[in-house]
Parts: sequence; structure tokens; C-alpha cells
Amino acid sequence: MQIDEGTIVILIALAVIIVLLSVLFTFVPVMLWISALAAGVKIGIFELVGMRLRRVVPARVVNPLIKAVKAGIDLDTSRLEGHYLAGGNVDRVVNALIAAQRANIELSFERAAAIDLAGRDVLEAVQMSVNPKVIETPFIAGVAMDGIEVKAKARITVRANIDRLVGGAGEETVIARVGEGIVSTIGSQDYHKKVLENPDMISQTVLSKGLDSGTAFEILSIDIADIDIGKNIGAELQTDQAEADKKIAQAKAEERRAMAVAQEQEMKARVEEMRAKVVEAEAEVPMALSEALRKGHMGVMDYMNYQNVLADTDMRDSISKSTDDSKGNQGNQGNQGNQK
Repeated sequence: MQIDEGTIVILIALAVIIVLLSVLFTFVPVMLWISALAAGVKIGIFELVGMRLRRVVPARVVNPLIKAVKAGIDLDTSRLEGHYLAGGNVDRVVNALIAAQRANIELSFERAAAIDLAGRDVLEAVQMSVNPKVIETPFIAGVAMDGIEVKAKARITVRANIDRLVGGAGEETVIARVGEGIVSTIGSQDYHKKVLENPDMISQTVLSKGLDSGTAFEILSIDIADIDIGKNIGAELQTDQAEADKKIAQAKAEERRAMAVAQEQEMKARVEEMRAKVVEAEAEVPMALSEALRKGHMGVMDYMNYQNVLADTDMRDSISKSTDDSKGNQGNQGNQGNQK
């Protein structure tokens, strides 16, 4: 079966038309344009093509615009497109505007866009303005003046402050400030029992300090959820101080003992030195006697009398020693008799 040239030309023309239509419908969002017209949003087909040329996804702008128009919010494509090109989430901003309008909260597109570009969830902020959020702190420990540790856990009810969302501190700052207030309140009490008897005193004192200044939230209430007794920090500190004092005293005593031992050794050395001098002096006595005999300063009788004196001295020493030994033996016998 042969196909004439006219049929081939028609088939080629149909293929080209199909390709051109595919490219057209791919590049030009015709269905999105029809949806916008059906929703009452006036937008031109060439404006959608311009979005493609500016590397803007038309659906990310047109669909939020349709929601805004249906909600009665006056917006245009230029502002939405500019926010998209700045890296913002257009759909979330429009949802926040709709939620704020329904809750009768004044919120402009510029402020919502600024909050979104600041990295905060503007829709969550609007929802938090309507429905406050509860932030629970971990156990925060404080020490009363009597040295007892008190642990408290608080629940902070906050509401988003839309005017301070840009540049305002977050939840971490609120938790840190509340923790500081709890610690200072517990530490200012004379006895820990006062805190246990009236835990509401902590929340009232902390709430009166205006801890939400400079933050993106407004603190509505601070409630003490749990309170418990911790360690006896005062006793532990006194124990540690006593242990340290004992070690210091031991070190000083050891130092004094070492000095005494050193002084004792020094005295022993001096005694030995004096004994050496005595022995040296005694060794010179025979030499002096011989020298006196040789020079005639001392006679033979004088020398004999000197020897007799030495013998008498030795005899007296031996007699005194024997007398002391006999008295000691009698004393021991008397003690043994008494014991019997």
C-alpha cells in the first residue's frame, strides 16, 4: 500500500502542531489561567508567560492569589511575585493573612512578609495569637539561704506578639529568664520550707519582673507545675570545707614533724661533734702529762697521786652502780610481792 505525498505532508503537519501545542501548554500555564479566570482573578496570559521568563513558578503565585481574592483580601501579583523572588513562602503568608482577618487581628502583607523572611512561621504566630502556647521548662534548681536545694518546674503560657516577631527573642530567652527568676526567688528565701508552703510566690515574683520585654511573646501566666527537694548543698559545702581544713592541718603537722626530725638530727650531729672534741681533748691529757714529767713540772709522786685519784674515782663509780642495781632489784621484788 502506497501513501501519497499529500498524506505524508498532512501527517507531518499534525505532528508539528502537536509538538507546538505541547510546548505551548508546557511553557504557558493555560489551565492555571483558566482557573484564575473562573475564580474571578484578572490575570493575563502574557503575565503568566512573563512569570516563566522571570523564573517564577506561576502556580506558587496564582493559587495563593486566588485564595486571597476569595477571602476578600486585596493583593496583586507584583507583591506576591516579589516575595517569592526574595525567597519567601507566598502560600504561608497568604494563609496567615486569612487567619488574621478571620481572628480580627491587624496584620498587613508587608509585616507578614517581613516575618516570613525573618525565618519565623507567620501562620503559627497568628495561630499562637489566637490560641496561646504553653512552654514547659525543665527542672530548675535553686538553693535557699538554709542551704537546701529546691527544684521547680514551671509552665509558661505565652501569646505571640506580632509587632515584635521581627527582631524579638525566641522561646529559649523566655525559658532562660524564667529560670533566672526562679533561682533568684528561691535563693532570696531564708528557709526552703517557705517555698514549699507557697509555691505560687515564685510565679508571682517572676511574673512581676516583666520577663517578656524584648521577646516575640507576651507572657500571660507562669504556673509552678512541680516542686521537689534536692540536696543539702550547705551541708555538703561545710563537709568539703572541713575536709579541706583537715588536709591543710595534716600538711602543716607533717611540715612541723619534718622540721622537728631535721632539728633532732641536727642536735645529734652537734652532740657527736662535741663528743669528738671531748675525745680529742682527752687524748691530749697523756701527752700533757708526759710533757710535764719531761720538763720537770710534775714529779713521780704527783703522777702517782693522780693515778690514785683516778682509781678512787673508778671505785666510787662502781660502788654507786652496784648500789643502784641492788635498789632496783629490791624494788622489783617488792612489786612482785605486792602482786602476789
